[in-house]
Amino acid sequence: MSSSSSTFPLVYRLFFLYIEPVATAVGAYYAHFQQLEYLKLTEPSTAATVLGVSTVESIVLTQLANMYFVFALNEALVLRTTANRNVWSVFLFGLLLADFGHIYSVRVMGIETYWRFWEWNSIYWGNLGFVYVGAMLRMSFLAGLGISAQSSAAARKNKQSRSN
Repeated sequence: MSSSSSTFPLVYRLFFLYIEPVATAVGAYYAHFQQLEYLKLTEPSTAATVLGVSTVESIVLTQLANMYFVFALNEALVLRTTANRNVWSVFLFGLLLADFGHIYSVRVMGIETYWRFWEWNSIYWGNLGFVYVGAMLRMSFLAGLGISAQSSAAARKNKQSRSN
């Protein structure tokens, strides 16, 4: 793995290269291996709490786990390969769109779910709290917060030296 991404501030590198991929892999684990628990935490009144996980629910949760896993893997590996701010920006913009979709997905639980953090269980801390942090960091990166002209110049220099 290249350490070329080290031109970006530590907070971005820690979150995007380590914290978020690990947290997302944990989500993949629960969606695949702890399906009943995952469903109970997502919607406590779900029939799955009594009847177990249906075949359709299991298929969908395994597909979700697969998507979480590939998301974690892509973020952990792709961003490590370059210090090109354009690549990071395009990649993180795509993830920001996914953040908005993820936040939107829980709307059926009621609008108060978005801000009543004291009522959140572990799933909602992941589905909302953690996603809020990720979206905030992505927007900060895209806005250039904390990214000095020097780090942008270093990224351009790194790119030029690789193309020569």
